[in-house]
Amino acid sequence: MADKRKTGFEKSLSELESLVEQLEKGDLPLEKTLEHFERGIALTRNCQQALQEAEQKVEILLQKTGDGKPEALDPQD
Repeated sequence: MADKRKTGFEKSLSELESLVEQLEKGDLPLEKTLEHFERGIALTRNCQQALQEAEQKVEILLQKTGDGKPEALDPQD
């Protein structure tokens, strides 16, 4: 059964998109704008880290197979 919950990456990206929309409106007080900006920076870093980890996993998988064909994942890796 597929997990219906969003992954951490998807949640972070969704929250980041929401913050950007609010900031683009330009009607927030300065203090709230700075809070949103700071949160956005943290979310961006989380997303970048998740993407880097995914890229590393793909690279490892491609190196293991040598021919670029997918290999079954070991859940303990």
